Amino acid sequence: MQDSSIKLGIVIAEFNYDVTRLMLDRAISHAKFLNADVKIIFKVPGTFEIPLAVKNILKREDIDCVVTLGAVIKGDTKHDELIANQVARLISDLSLEFNKPVSLGIIGPGATHEQATERIEEYSTRAVESAVKMAKRMRALNTSKDSSVIIE
Repeated sequence: MQDSSIKLGIVIAEFNYDVTRLMLDRAISHAKFLNADVKIIFKVPGTFEIPLAVKNILKREDIDCVVTLGAVIKGDTKHDELIANQVARLISDLSLEFNKPVSLGIIGPGATHEQATERIEEYSTRAVESAVKMAKRMRALNTSKDSSVIIE
């Protein structure tokens, strides 16, 4: 019997690791709750490096989806906006390129450290939930033989 669980990769930024490490713990726990199989956890130095890791993980045949985790904390400049906007766009492009879901579990831009800490649970579990749901729905869409179908 073929294993039908969703196989996911997690890419986590080490920058602001006091926040992202807790996000990773929550993400792994939620993946287990959803009966998803975490195949790879890839740590990158910062959020800016997430897209390269995502691209290489999406190439793997044993991966159905990728969860991204990061915290882009507001500083004195608009650097947080630049990073968060570019990374969000790039991971969205990669999802389309590889036809596999990539979820956005990146806190920011504009978040203070306190706000980021308050959002750990929400962002990490929603990112896993989104990736797993989309992977299941894409699988259903790609295996459906019906001419008329609602995928949910």
